Amino acid sequence: MSRISRQEVDQIAQLARLSLSDDEAAAMERDLERILEYVAALETLDTEGVEPTAHALQLATPVRPDEACEPMDPELALSNAPEAAGTAFVVPKVIDEEGR
Repeated sequence: MSRISRQEVDQIAQLARLSLSDDEAAAMERDLERILEYVAALETLDTEGVEPTAHALQLATPVRPDEACEPMDPELALSNAPEAAGTAFVVPKVIDEEGR
C-alpha cells in the first residue's frame, strides 16, 4: 500500500512552485515512497540509551568575539543586485494574499 498519493505529490509540487510532467510526478511519487519506507525502517531501530548528538565526533566550536563594526556601504551591498530600490533589494512577490 502506498503511503503517498499522486494528489499529495501534486500538492507538494504546488507548494514548492514546481511544474512536474506526468512522468516526473510519477517518478517523484516513487522516490517519496522509497524515502518514507526508509524512514519507517529507521523507526524500527532501538535507540534506547543512545545520546542525541549533532555530530558523530566531539568538536570544539571556534567562536570569535562579538564586536560591533562599521556597517557595509549600501551601494557596495547592492552593487551586484539585479534590481534595487534605494537601499533595498527588489525581489519578486512569492506570497499570495489569498493564503493568509
